[in-house]
Amino acid sequence: MEIGIDSFAAARQTNGTALNGADAIGQLLARIEHADQVGLDVFGIGEHHRVEYLDSATAVILAAAAARTKQIRLTSAVTVLSAADPVRVFQEFATLDLVSQGRAEMVVGRGSSIEAFPLFGFDLDDYDALFAEKLELLLAIRDKERVHWSGKFRPALTGQGIYPRPLQPQLPVWLGVGGTPQSFVRAGMLGLPLMVAIIGGDTHRFRPLIDLYRNAGKQAGYSPEQLPVGLHSLGYVAETTEQALEEFYPGYAQTFSSRARERGGAPVTQGQFMAQTGPLGALLVGNPEEVAAKIMRHSEALGGISRVTFQMDVATLPHQKLMEAIELLGTRVAPLIR
Repeated sequence: MEIGIDSFAAARQTNGTALNGADAIGQLLARIEHADQVGLDVFGIGEHHRVEYLDSATAVILAAAAARTKQIRLTSAVTVLSAADPVRVFQEFATLDLVSQGRAEMVVGRGSSIEAFPLFGFDLDDYDALFAEKLELLLAIRDKERVHWSGKFRPALTGQGIYPRPLQPQLPVWLGVGGTPQSFVRAGMLGLPLMVAIIGGDTHRFRPLIDLYRNAGKQAGYSPEQLPVGLHSLGYVAETTEQALEEFYPGYAQTFSSRARERGGAPVTQGQFMAQTGPLGALLVGNPEEVAAKIMRHSEALGGISRVTFQMDVATLPHQKLMEAIELLGTRVAPLIR
């Protein structure tokens, strides 16, 4: 099982202070470099177009990280493909693959944050149709240097060459999903690796959806080895569970209460948070031994997972705390799981 981290390049700290953008990016690159040094397998950068995050140009951050790392794989988490041009997305990540000497990946999705749609002039009524068409084109470009293709939302391609080509024979493309059954089935039918974002609820309840994915893949002729499942979870590791809970909760509550207000919901309570950190809850917060054990329980409950990535940005923790958590993930959690 691969262990990694996903980041949204947060530009605020728990006390609400906004970081200087250059300082925040510099700290993020230091964290990616540290993750590489302690032996973590993958680092992902999300895509948002909001004031609190600096990740709107994902491939640029990953390319800067590629120049400072040696082994760790570098991926998006996720690329909002519905609001992007698949040609440019492929070119950016193929270039990243060259810069990183074959360590680039991407996770593509429809986007749970919808600010990219009005920003780039797309209609939310076309939410799924946009993604289906653009995914088809992206995979066609990945498979062939010259593509003949036509669709509804983009001008046709009539055999133009798409360059550069990546170093890897086939650039890895994962499909990022939330809780929509059709998305799980689509990933299986296409034989794409699945990255499931589980940010709340009981993790084991996603098993029927993952079974949909595996069954769809099997019916499409793919082997189990061609259908890996990854888990994107909110989490944080400290020396003791008490410390981890105390440090993670304030920023977590602040972030999700703010999102709830945007959508007309209620603020987060500490009781809800504690329930999510329990044996069945989605949050991976605790000491290294407890977190490793919980990951293994999640893997068993979901029929086996191949990758787990920790999302710590939602707690807006200080840089030093994140560096310490990365150290624990690499030197204690990952070895226990392996």
